[in-house]
Amino acid sequence: MNAMNEAISKIGVVPVIKLNHPERDAAALAKALCAGGVPVAELTFRAAGADTAMKLMKEACPDMLVGAGTVTTTAQIDATIAAGGQFIVTPGFDAELVAYAQKKNIPIYPGCTTPTDYHAALKFGLEVIKFFPAEQSGGLAKIKAMSAPFPQFKVMPTGGISLKNLGEYIKNPVIAACGGSYMVTADLIDNQKWDEITELCKKSREIVEEARNG
Repeated sequence: MNAMNEAISKIGVVPVIKLNHPERDAAALAKALCAGGVPVAELTFRAAGADTAMKLMKEACPDMLVGAGTVTTTAQIDATIAAGGQFIVTPGFDAELVAYAQKKNIPIYPGCTTPTDYHAALKFGLEVIKFFPAEQSGGLAKIKAMSAPFPQFKVMPTGGISLKNLGEYIKNPVIAACGGSYMVTADLIDNQKWDEITELCKKSREIVEEARNG
């Protein structure tokens, strides 16, 4: 795997964040995530100012991996790069966006849940793909089934992941990392519960380590 894929896989969890007040919360959130051993963030463009949030998080924690989620346009890819973002995540497979990201030399993780999606991803030489929405699309059972004809891929399931099922996913060698919002819910962020976010990150990392190392 390339360096970004390796780095994300090593952490094992990727917080998927909708940040409504980046100027107020981005720096503190970045520090809370890093304190919990999860120095990575996917800032979704479902909230305005995702690029601002990325820039502020990188300024607060320069070694953190910061990228964009819910990317649906090439303009959002440009905004991500301009803000110092390091990876792109899309909800579905869009050949135009994958080609554009590769042209711009920024890693992209497109949402793939069908054999057709996997075939398309294969043509672009991708190593890691997002599986979204994971639980609603068949969960780990489907991911295992899809890995039989497509052993080339590592998978990053997102959607329905929590502390309860994180270990089950991570134990499977097909899984590179799990995306989730359970440690960065609207309640936790809007009420600035940074210590709780840090604790949820620590618990997540413990689950990842236990699942991988036994």
